[in-house]
Amino acid sequence: MRHDLIDVLYTYKNAFDSHNEPLGAIKGNEVDITLTIDRPYPPVLRSPAYPASPRAREGFVKHIQEVIQLGVLRKVGHNEEVEVKTPVITSWHNDKSRMV
Repeated sequence: MRHDLIDVLYTYKNAFDSHNEPLGAIKGNEVDITLTIDRPYPPVLRSPAYPASPRAREGFVKHIQEVIQLGVLRKVGHNEEVEVKTPVITSWHNDKSRMV
């Protein structure tokens, strides 16, 4: 897997540097990049839920159930590592809720 990552980075090296401007070429701002595929790749994050009104929570639960039924999301176990977390806000327009 590490070899595959290095191959991809080498193949697309122009995305990271150019012939005239190699990565880390700014004097005093040299860059050392360490490639790793070891866990955790971000560390486990624990954060409390954002406070929400009962109305917002009801709309949020409805939308989450819909995306779970569609197979877009799945429920995560309490001890399972989550690599991406993003806040979700419920907005209202004409008495209809929307997740943003």
